[in-house]
Amino acid sequence: MGRAMISAKKRIWGWYFFDWASQPYNTLLLTFIFGPYFAEVARGYFAAAGADAETAAAHSQAYWTTGQTITGLLIAVLSPILGAIADGSGRRMLWIWIFSVMYFTGAWMLWWTFPQVPGLFWPVFWFSLGFIGMEMATNFTNALMPDLTGHDEMGRISGAGFAFGYTGGVLALFIVLLFFAEDGATGKTFIGLSPLFGLDAAAREGTRSVGPFTAIWYAVFMIPFFLWVREPVLRGARQNVAQSLRGLWDSIKALGQRRSLAAFLVSSMLYRDSLNAVYGLGGAYASNVMGWSVVQSGIFGILAAITAAVFSWLGGRFDARYGPKVVIVWSILALTAVIGVMVGLTPDQFYGMPFAEGSALPNVIFYICGAVIGAAGGTVQAASRTLMVYHVTPETAASGFGLYGMSGKATAFLAPALITLATLASGSARIGIAPLIGLFLLGLVLLVWVNPKGETTR
Repeated sequence: MGRAMISAKKRIWGWYFFDWASQPYNTLLLTFIFGPYFAEVARGYFAAAGADAETAAAHSQAYWTTGQTITGLLIAVLSPILGAIADGSGRRMLWIWIFSVMYFTGAWMLWWTFPQVPGLFWPVFWFSLGFIGMEMATNFTNALMPDLTGHDEMGRISGAGFAFGYTGGVLALFIVLLFFAEDGATGKTFIGLSPLFGLDAAAREGTRSVGPFTAIWYAVFMIPFFLWVREPVLRGARQNVAQSLRGLWDSIKALGQRRSLAAFLVSSMLYRDSLNAVYGLGGAYASNVMGWSVVQSGIFGILAAITAAVFSWLGGRFDARYGPKVVIVWSILALTAVIGVMVGLTPDQFYGMPFAEGSALPNVIFYICGAVIGAAGGTVQAASRTLMVYHVTPETAASGFGLYGMSGKATAFLAPALITLATLASGSARIGIAPLIGLFLLGLVLLVWVNPKGETTR
């Protein structure tokens, strides 16, 4: 099917389907199902080695964030290099195919994360492989945005894409919670069923099946993307690898003269790093601090994903009317406030003020935090994608989003490392997330130098 035979509307919908297909890696694996399940497994591993309950929880969180640190550094290195090569060759779809295979493989292999593991390396390795595939494929699909529509509609398209993706994440999470993921204590799913297909609850096969489920979901729903989205025709895209890398180096050196782009890249580097840490720790944090089960974390995830879908859509319209920078500022303020609440919240008290025995208020407050994280996280990502498009041309989109991907991961070690240090120093998973407040606020300050309309160098 040739490009001319595919309508603009169908190409946009095909592009939307990447968000729908890929979102479960974040929703199911990173945050709400596999993340808290890995926390359980890792706590058991460290407890078996002689650690007490709080120390085991702290070591579990530190191991998880260490894996994310290494993964983030790899993404930071690969993003701009491969983006520049793709711009030079004019081939972006090939890279989306390659990283899709990594996504599928990494997700599928998580099936073998047994409740009693002899070591934690391989679960983190396979998770990281798939995560690299997801993040890198996202860079290349984002680079297709300038070919979809004009600037006036870019905010609406970006917001709608995120909303569509989060809707897919909600649906996938519903399916897993209702029919697969079992409670570790009862062996039943959220609606009291045994896991489907005779999966063994005692061996946690229902929860472990989230890996293959995510892989199959991606493979099925990427079909519209590959059928309807075509490689954009780029001018001058006939460079070899050496020429492409020289062009990348020239672009990096030119950042000194591009104040708005440089400020935005550094700002987004900080606030997206913090947001990714919140996502990466959400389910595990609920397990370690609030004592929640996988099912409770899943409900938390459904609430967050629903608010993310709704507010990404609303934020896209607000973005189209007022610009993405305003949306980003308000989103960061909301996320900062949420972290402040979470630092002071335990199942028994809030900043030293005790709750009544048996009170449901701590859980209610944490659910509200999840709703705000979903809403603000969705809008800040969609608006940031729009603002980046305002700083690139169609011919430089892959390398531009490569720099954007690098900025999102260049300090990917920073938030997890700060959390790791604060967690180990305090011996508390709760106090360990406090450094995120400072990173969010630093990102907010740097937005002062960002032009809300981007750059007009065309």
